[in-house]
Amino acid sequence: MEERRSAEQLSEKAREYLDYLATVRRVSRQTLRAYSNDLTHFSVYCAARGVVTEQASMQDVQHFMSELTGERLAASSLNRTLSSIRGFFRFLIRFNYRTDDPMSSLRNVKQPKTLPSFLWEPEIAEFAELPSRTAHLWAERDTALILTMYSAGLRISELVSLCMKNCAPDFTFARITGKGDKEREVYFSDDAREALRLYLPLRSEKLIKAAPAPDALFISLRGKPLSVSGVRWIIRQYSQQFTIQTGLDKNIHPHSLRHSFATHLVNAGCDVRVVQELLGHASISTTARYAHVNIEHLKDVYEKSHPHA
Repeated sequence: MEERRSAEQLSEKAREYLDYLATVRRVSRQTLRAYSNDLTHFSVYCAARGVVTEQASMQDVQHFMSELTGERLAASSLNRTLSSIRGFFRFLIRFNYRTDDPMSSLRNVKQPKTLPSFLWEPEIAEFAELPSRTAHLWAERDTALILTMYSAGLRISELVSLCMKNCAPDFTFARITGKGDKEREVYFSDDAREALRLYLPLRSEKLIKAAPAPDALFISLRGKPLSVSGVRWIIRQYSQQFTIQTGLDKNIHPHSLRHSFATHLVNAGCDVRVVQELLGHASISTTARYAHVNIEHLKDVYEKSHPHA
């Protein structure tokens, strides 16, 4: 689809809905951006066909989704788009802008069940050693970044927003704000604290010329707070090095470190509800998938070890 997607083409009601999400529901910036993109795309589609967005019918939504399917979007992306449109129409109904729900009979696309990408304990140890072995970027920062993200089970957005003022003086724990503005306490391992001890003096040197000096724990070589895209780029560099050096073709991304944290806790016998709290999941069902990872590991061990497997 070649339509130009511009936020200016959002209807007044769609803007009201996004304001509602931001101020009342207090969704994360990432969620708000995704919903805004989805609704803009849908609004452009409707406008091109002479349809007022808030008056769209079930058939309009179906045709729109058919075009997206033709673009070979992932099932997760299709379902997020459906969720964005579904939420918009529920908002219209709730505030009496519309009486019927065109989404009532539309169901999500079936998604294949896949286990999250993660590394086993020896692999995490090897991955965390890559910065010092390769001297590829900023070894001290990158080692601290990897171990902090892994040992605390942080989302990438939580890592880049982690500030010095929110960390304990000895870096045993930190207070962070996760999805939905939910606060939780996270903890750092001995290895992470040691890596931070080596990194922090170098961080201070970078900040001497920075005005004003940022409070972000992790900064760039120029003394600026690391961005989400910056962290993704850093992890991608080491992921490529990891594949070259180990021969393991694993899709390692920032969220893999969080997945690894949860998987290792579950495998060690940690209660899933405790893992839920540490990860900041709203639903236990989201955390429960790590129990499936454990089962898959047991199957793998059985098949490799049992003489008649």
